[in-house]
Amino acid sequence: MIEIGKFNLLKIIKLHAKEVYLDGGDLGDVVLPISDAQKDCKVGGEVNVFVYVDAKELLVATTRLPYAQVNDVAWLKCVSVSHAGAFLDWGLSKDLLLPYSEQTSKVVEGRSCLVKVFLDEDNRIAASMLLNDFLQDEAFYFKEGQAVDLIIADETDLGYKAVVNNEFWGVLYKNEIFQKLRKGQKTVGYIKKVRDDNKIDLVLQVAKYTDKVDSVTDKILAKLKTQGGVMLITDKSPPEEIYKAFGVSKKVFKQSIGTLYKKRIISFDKGSISLVEKSE
Repeated sequence: MIEIGKFNLLKIIKLHAKEVYLDGGDLGDVVLPISDAQKDCKVGGEVNVFVYVDAKELLVATTRLPYAQVNDVAWLKCVSVSHAGAFLDWGLSKDLLLPYSEQTSKVVEGRSCLVKVFLDEDNRIAASMLLNDFLQDEAFYFKEGQAVDLIIADETDLGYKAVVNNEFWGVLYKNEIFQKLRKGQKTVGYIKKVRDDNKIDLVLQVAKYTDKVDSVTDKILAKLKTQGGVMLITDKSPPEEIYKAFGVSKKVFKQSIGTLYKKRIISFDKGSISLVEKSE
């Protein structure tokens, strides 16, 4: 069955001078402007199109890629405001309506907002800032270290809330963030763990440390050798200082120096780390 607000592979049933008519099944014909169609299209062929309802309430199609499809969360710019609500630029000729009833704060022309794209009861595509009505707090099937798509949401006392795979809420903790983040930013993250309450803790670096520890131990040794065998960065140093020097979290750094210490390659002094003589 055809999905409004999504891409669909539809069969061409008629060709006119200005339009291509596609088979929309129970929903009837879907009109694709001839300007969007391939030059060699013919009756009986198929075309992959995004289907939506236009301003005249007609089912239409386009080959253009919108910034978001139905069920996606997206950071979209407001291009105008009217009595009906705010209109957002989502990459198509018809702007996306964000009704007043779906707004959590005043939307201003020229500014962006984080919204969920959804299909209303009349099969019209709309946007909502009421993300809690669409996203789940609890998850069950994620595995530790699994890569997920993230969209950064609001900053909190703990760190940042993030939308996971357009479906769930997760949390990035501030003491594990070593880069600038902005609301609406898309990035890849990883499942740190699913807690006992089934809520998601996230990290921006892979939760598996073995390969990274090996890499960091090499960097630590190189730094020690270029500094006469002594380094003032220790496990007591601020996370930001460690990240600036080695590009990793404090946890990975501590595991790395622990590995070197167990091999008797380094020793710990007050306020410094030193190479032991036999390693030189």
